Amino acid sequence: MSLPQSVALCDVGPRDGFQFEEQFIPTDRKVDVITALADAGLPRIQVTSFVHPKWVPQMKDAEAVCSRLPDRADVTYAGLALNQRGLERAHAAGLSQVDLSIATHDRHSQDNANRTVDEAVAQADDMVRYAHEHGLAVQMGFQTVFGYQAPGDTPLDQVVDMSRHFADLGVESLSLADSTGLAHPRMIKERVRAVQAAIGDTPLVLHLHDTRGLGLANVYAALQCGVERFDTSLAGMGGCPFIDGATGNIATEDTAYLLDGLGIETGVDRDAVGRASARVESFLAKEFPGKLHRLLQRAEGAETAVE
Repeated sequence: MSLPQSVALCDVGPRDGFQFEEQFIPTDRKVDVITALADAGLPRIQVTSFVHPKWVPQMKDAEAVCSRLPDRADVTYAGLALNQRGLERAHAAGLSQVDLSIATHDRHSQDNANRTVDEAVAQADDMVRYAHEHGLAVQMGFQTVFGYQAPGDTPLDQVVDMSRHFADLGVESLSLADSTGLAHPRMIKERVRAVQAAIGDTPLVLHLHDTRGLGLANVYAALQCGVERFDTSLAGMGGCPFIDGATGNIATEDTAYLLDGLGIETGVDRDAVGRASARVESFLAKEFPGKLHRLLQRAEGAETAVE
């Protein structure tokens, strides 16, 4: 069995994680966390989303966050945009990459966006063209690829056709999201391989929520298919405000530990990410589900006690 030699992680915590918190996180603190992730070796960071603050109040400072990002040639900063207005805001904010996201399950598309999947695809087509005309790289994301209300209830043929369509439009990458955490390793392999066969050399990203505790098992299954890019979230924080019961993404520290153990290079300093996670937990006065950052805290606490 051949696994990738290296894997690129994108920490989506500053967007996917922070958006789930009711307590507003000050802009400076958000930027401090993003800076810490960049210093820890994360090559990609999803820093915010350009959505109406009525729906996601935590993201009301999207432009302010972008204006304070450290200038790093070795880091790609991305912002999520769900409509044309959000895309225009992302461009005006000076980002080089925009992440778009649409549903692949008709019921979810109606529940979440009040439109059919076909209507969402048509809107996304216009957004991709606008982004390319304005020099933005586009990651096209698909929600609930592995199921919305039950495992596998999203039609695979629809996912494959949509993947081929956007790969032909020249997007920088395609992201398959297990938004509800319904995926299991066998389904990961089946759907990843079907999409890979349709998109040629377009890079594939997996966005895995750990709702049922199978996140890292699903990472391993995807590695066996040659996937080299994954979204993660510091400390495993996050969820989806629009999907009941959805928990956070796979933890950045835990995923890096798995990959390090498999001899796969990530360039990520797990301890540095863990210290950033500890600061977020301390500020919010809550614990997140990741494992490795808490072990780091205990180890550092024991060293302090000995000293």
